[in-house]
Amino acid sequence: MLLPLLVFLAVTLSVVGLYFWLTPTRTEQRLQVLNGDRQNTQWRQTMVKLAEPLANLSSPTADWDSSALRVRFFNAGIRNDRARLIYFATKSLLPLLFAFPAFAFSRVTLQAEGATLFFDVSTAALIGCYVPNVVLGWLVRVRQRELFENFPDAVDLMLVCVEAGLGLDAGLARVAGEIKMKSMALAEELHLTNLEVRAGGAREKALKNLARRTGLEELDTFAVMLTQADKFGTSVGDSLRVFSDDLRHKRQTRAEVRAAKVPTLLLIPMVLFIFPSIIMVMMGPAAIQIIRAVMPLLTGL
Repeated sequence: MLLPLLVFLAVTLSVVGLYFWLTPTRTEQRLQVLNGDRQNTQWRQTMVKLAEPLANLSSPTADWDSSALRVRFFNAGIRNDRARLIYFATKSLLPLLFAFPAFAFSRVTLQAEGATLFFDVSTAALIGCYVPNVVLGWLVRVRQRELFENFPDAVDLMLVCVEAGLGLDAGLARVAGEIKMKSMALAEELHLTNLEVRAGGAREKALKNLARRTGLEELDTFAVMLTQADKFGTSVGDSLRVFSDDLRHKRQTRAEVRAAKVPTLLLIPMVLFIFPSIIMVMMGPAAIQIIRAVMPLLTGL
């Protein structure tokens, strides 16, 4: 018993010593973080320099500040101005990356020529050109869904703040600090709105910019409601209470609609995967018995 115990202690001490030897100290971890941030910045600058010539091939000549694509970037939570270079560079590069494999597959495997070959290559290039649009649209939908699902809770918090005696600006700041534990995207948008008001901008314009950045109809209604309540002197608390009830009803309705679609969506995997397995399990033994009974008769003939 003594020898296994000594072996166990030796192995355990070796593993612990190796762990402490390989694990960096707090100072080394901090230096690695700073060095990593510097390397990430250099890497981003290098990517931007490489992407700029490709972006010029497909970048539109219209004013970027007033373009609808810039608003789509805001809806997706992308605020870096250099992101458009990566976007347009991808739209210039992906058609080539999709066209060459399509050409090789059609020419070598399918033996396509002439119009058929041109159609295959053109289709692949067109798909590659629209891939960035699809990805951007998916990012917008994911972020808008997150904002919509968490916005009723933010309105409830704002209602509590207003009824507790806080002003609208102070309530926005408080809600932005509290809602970040549930939705960082909504907290960032409310924080930007609060910063815009603190910088001297009009509250009406800041709320309109909030609705424009998110692209949600509910936030547009929220901005109009607060603007009218401030302009006509109505109770902000009553308006928020009615608006919160309406938002929760919309969220529940959308959840019920998604739940109602689940049985229909389940038909596809059931038909493709579950029903064939059930049929094989149920009909397999009967088919084997039928084959065993029929085979002697066929061989006798």
